[in-house]
Amino acid sequence: MNYIETAIKGVYIIEPKVFNDQRGYFFEAWKQSEFNENVGSVNFVQDNESKSSYGVLRGLHYQKGEFSQAKLVRVVKGKVLDVAVDLRKSSPTFGKYVMVELSDENKRQFFIPRGFAHGFLVLSEEAVFTYKVDNVYAPQSEASIRWDDPTIGIEWPIDSKDVLTSEKDLKKAFAFEDADYFE
Repeated sequence: MNYIETAIKGVYIIEPKVFNDQRGYFFEAWKQSEFNENVGSVNFVQDNESKSSYGVLRGLHYQKGEFSQAKLVRVVKGKVLDVAVDLRKSSPTFGKYVMVELSDENKRQFFIPRGFAHGFLVLSEEAVFTYKVDNVYAPQSEASIRWDDPTIGIEWPIDSKDVLTSEKDLKKAFAFEDADYFE
């Protein structure tokens, strides 16, 4: 696998080596020893999967405090734009974001360490999104930032009227300036 550190330290795009032939393809999606060597030691404890349709925007989510999560995300069907927003106050990239296209065609993965808000927008008719996390979900520690927050200024490639998000995200998401940050 090829591990590419993004413009934000600690956030990686991971490109697998895909072996194609007349039968289809094969690739290693995860290898603990290689991940540890290139990114660092992360103990993933749970795998999650979601299915969404075109225009669905999930995020920008994170968990606070002791329940913060690192994530390794990928798309097994379809195409999304995936975003990580740096919420680490001491970081030189605090408030900045990294965006990457993930699809069943490019087979890329995106590693987001603790201290980030995360979200994705579905660009295909349908997308199946899977991710590993290094901490369990704790509803009392969940938080979200508005996907259209002007301070962050994410340039989503579809018209805002076509974005579908949850009622919870609409009502409970904070502006970036009111969010809980990480030290």
